[in-house]
Amino acid sequence: MGETIEKRLSDLGVTLPAAAAPAANYLPFVTSGNLLFTSGQLPMRDGKLQVSGVVGRDLDTAAGIEAAKLCAINVLAQAKAALGDLEKIARLVKISVFVASTPDFTEQHLVANGASDFLAAALGERGKHARAAVGMASLPLNAAVEVEAVIEIA
Repeated sequence: MGETIEKRLSDLGVTLPAAAAPAANYLPFVTSGNLLFTSGQLPMRDGKLQVSGVVGRDLDTAAGIEAAKLCAINVLAQAKAALGDLEKIARLVKISVFVASTPDFTEQHLVANGASDFLAAALGERGKHARAAVGMASLPLNAAVEVEAVIEIA
């Protein structure tokens, strides 16, 4: 058997936080058939927003990349809460990365790499995914980035 997701996370120096509770009238995740859909995850740590503002005005691309990685860590925290065991992930199907950015900012795809690169490293072959990277005028709580995921369950 190959390397586990938990081992990969450990090798990356990442400990998953407790999954964030919803902040409004929605569920943090929903399963339908063999698919798990996570609600959008913000760059939170210890219950506090870590990266706020607009990329291209308040933040540079590198800060956006780090925010996207933190969002992806929180996506996996939700997956673990939903499944109990990350080894139940058959594959990451798609992520959507929303970047609060100025109208002239055109590096949303680079910001999204923060999430994509982390998830590929954490999930290995199961982490190859389709993706959308979209610029937004603003995001909840003034977050710089938000990431949602569709995950196939084994």
